[in-house]
Amino acid sequence: MDLKKEAYEKAIEVLEKVSTPHGFYASGGVDGYTAVWSRDSMISSFGASLVGERFKEAFKQSLITLGEHQSKNGQIPNCVDKWSERKPHVDFKTIDSSLWYVIGHHVYKERFDGKLLKKYRRNIEGAMRWLAAQDTGEIGMLTQLPTSDWQDAFPHRYGYTINTQALYYYVLLLEGRASEGRALKKVVNEDKDDGLWNGEFYVPYRWKNHRQYKEMGDWFDSLGNILAIVFGLAEPGHAAKILKHIENEKINKPYPLKAISPAIEKGSKEWHDYFEDCDARNPYSYLNGGVWPYIGAFYVLALLKVGRFMEAEKALEKVAEGNKLRDWNFSEWIQGKTGEASEGGIQAWNAGAYILAYESLKKKKVLLL
Repeated sequence: MDLKKEAYEKAIEVLEKVSTPHGFYASGGVDGYTAVWSRDSMISSFGASLVGERFKEAFKQSLITLGEHQSKNGQIPNCVDKWSERKPHVDFKTIDSSLWYVIGHHVYKERFDGKLLKKYRRNIEGAMRWLAAQDTGEIGMLTQLPTSDWQDAFPHRYGYTINTQALYYYVLLLEGRASEGRALKKVVNEDKDDGLWNGEFYVPYRWKNHRQYKEMGDWFDSLGNILAIVFGLAEPGHAAKILKHIENEKINKPYPLKAISPAIEKGSKEWHDYFEDCDARNPYSYLNGGVWPYIGAFYVLALLKVGRFMEAEKALEKVAEGNKLRDWNFSEWIQGKTGEASEGGIQAWNAGAYILAYESLKKKKVLLL
């Protein structure tokens, strides 16, 4: 069997393992994440919803679980953890959970029907109000605290981040607020004081300027830059430069795609002591330049977005190879130099994102909205 096709079948098996009456858990197996995370469940659902109606209920229940645990201020939870051996709790302190949730509702409507979106319209509006309140600079861009998106405690970033702006831009378009989306796009791409484009790629974060001193990261945030391409925040010329940077710096090696580049070394200006408390303390491990296959699947989508179909096919095969490591473990991450896969596996978003990339390649277009 063709490797890409085999990976597709194995990805469906992973989704079966993480599909529950509460929605998609983030991972399966003995040490799996037995909870519903907003970003994980939504990314998983984007691919799962392309397999007929097989996972329709898991997608629906993911949205219901998240919506029913929305905060009084409108924030969608990062995680609903009420079915594991841990003390039941609902975790917030994030910004992208609300963004993925809104996107998820629109994808569900596109794939199946609009009944759920209509039923939870007040939840969506509440999430949008909460998001608008995060525009602390009053310039149409969302600001965030450190450790408040998918990368959590590593690396340190805050203020205007490219990952959040890419998601917010797409959300504004889906919600029919195109004029706000255009304003956001203009600031991100053109503003000298608050913009994120550095001439080669989008910087990971930026906050206040203090005369000649700037609160700004200069490393490459892979997911943020890739989402900017996939969701249309990046202009065509910008997209070409981002993809060239990935090739030149071998960020797509040994498999697509390293989470950041270059890896952050202890003692550098980007280093914080609490980095020692996770696998990211080692360069090219975990979030510190480790390969995350689900980002690799979005990389395939970015290549499709700009019409590089042959490159997309080659990249998809490499993502399949990464997911195959440890006997189709669909590992959380892969060491960025040695190519050794981490033990934690059966990752739902690896499976869902792979299916999304696989089906998109067949159609030669990004199958979102």
